[in-house]
Amino acid sequence: METEKTFKTKTGFCHILTDRIVLTRDGVIGNVAKVTVGNNITRILLIYGAISIGLFYFAFDSYKSGQTFQPFLFGLIGAYLIYGIINSLYNSETPIIDRKKIIEIKLKQGRSGLTRSRLEVLFEDENGKVKKRLIMLPGSLTDGQNETEKAIKIMTEEKLLS
Repeated sequence: METEKTFKTKTGFCHILTDRIVLTRDGVIGNVAKVTVGNNITRILLIYGAISIGLFYFAFDSYKSGQTFQPFLFGLIGAYLIYGIINSLYNSETPIIDRKKIIEIKLKQGRSGLTRSRLEVLFEDENGKVKKRLIMLPGSLTDGQNETEKAIKIMTEEKLLS
């Protein structure tokens, strides 16, 4: 029987098995994520793209009518969304990661009250492309500090995090 070590994530649980990492969604947040995102981030990126095109259109329309602040603001927000799309192109939402395919796992510590901690898993997908899977850990309102420490301990014991 496989030994399993588990810790909580933002939307469910991360199960560390001897041959793979399995991410499951549980509870209300996990069910909402299943419905809205699924296992693919393409839908989210398309929505961001449509919003940024709309923002650029409103920026251009406002500029034509002689306004200065609104075009700048809409253009800035649209550019930020495009930047987010470009950074997210190599992200993956796969729920199962083969441990043999993992290149590196990095811990990004969150700032208390501002951001949540996350694990960034770089791995090769079945097509041989390097992808990044973000494992978002619970926030400060849901015992995030203790869960982050538990995740670090498990990942270190499994020699996935140095």
